[in-house]
Amino acid sequence: MSNFWQSLPKPIFALAPMEDVTDTTFREIVAGLSDPRYLPILYTEFTSVDGMNHPVGKIRVGERLIVSESERQLLKKKNIRLIAQIWGNKPELFHRVAREITAEYDFDGLDINMGCPVKNVVKNGCCSALINEPELAKEIILATKEATHLPVSVKTRTGIKTHDTEVWIAHLMETKPAAVILHGRTQKQQSDGLADWAEIAKGARIRDELNPETLFLGNGDVMTVAQGEELTKEYRLDGIMVGRGIFHNPWFFNPTHPAPHKSEKLEQLLLHTRIFERNWGGKKNLNILKRFYKIYTNDFVGAAKLRAELMEARTYDDVYRIVQAEIAI
Repeated sequence: MSNFWQSLPKPIFALAPMEDVTDTTFREIVAGLSDPRYLPILYTEFTSVDGMNHPVGKIRVGERLIVSESERQLLKKKNIRLIAQIWGNKPELFHRVAREITAEYDFDGLDINMGCPVKNVVKNGCCSALINEPELAKEIILATKEATHLPVSVKTRTGIKTHDTEVWIAHLMETKPAAVILHGRTQKQQSDGLADWAEIAKGARIRDELNPETLFLGNGDVMTVAQGEELTKEYRLDGIMVGRGIFHNPWFFNPTHPAPHKSEKLEQLLLHTRIFERNWGGKKNLNILKRFYKIYTNDFVGAAKLRAELMEARTYDDVYRIVQAEIAI
């Protein structure tokens, strides 16, 4: 099995998989803004193994695995790895879909989502619900590993209602995943409160004891590369996964880049829109883009007014007209 994880310089940084966020468009934007020394790994959106196994559902669910040619070339140029994240609760489907993705796509690894805290997902026994089903979780990991030569990692949380970090991570170590990414919150917490890095450290020490070959990354509330570097050192981790921090600064993975001025932000907003339109056209709702516009329209005079106008945009041409008028001011 080829395991790129072992060749990465440390600390390792990665952008977290996020629904309706980390599609091929946003990954290309982030990769383009990043120094590859600080961003060796990107992830797809969450991909349902049930959906991929359904002849009709596969068409829509398969969009999560689309990689545009321009993104592919950029990742190759910067030597950034791309991991497909999959979720579900049936080992046989993980085996089937992992085999299919390996044969039909060009990803560098597979990741199993055992961390999503969304109530409807958990209610159906998937993602973070698997923390309470360790035997099933282990069967899923082993079934996935059996189906592919790609390295298999696991993204998870510290527990359901309370932290159960040491017991849970000990179970995962039995399957010898390539990497574990541990979010320092329970399922019940969702995104509330602060991530508990002491719990993440507990998981890393279990890794040290039971399977030191597995890389261990922490996740939760990291807002700068410098902060991430400090956390890896303090808690003896191999790296950091960044989620919501990217919404505060799309240049997150380029720490030496000077603070972007207004025109640079607006040019990125236009580029983001053009790539999204090229990739998706009318397949995806323009409103999906509006959550991203907020990260470009801040910290300059008139930003709030511009944001309000963009929230009312109905077409791509509306966006181009509104932003070009602002740049001309």
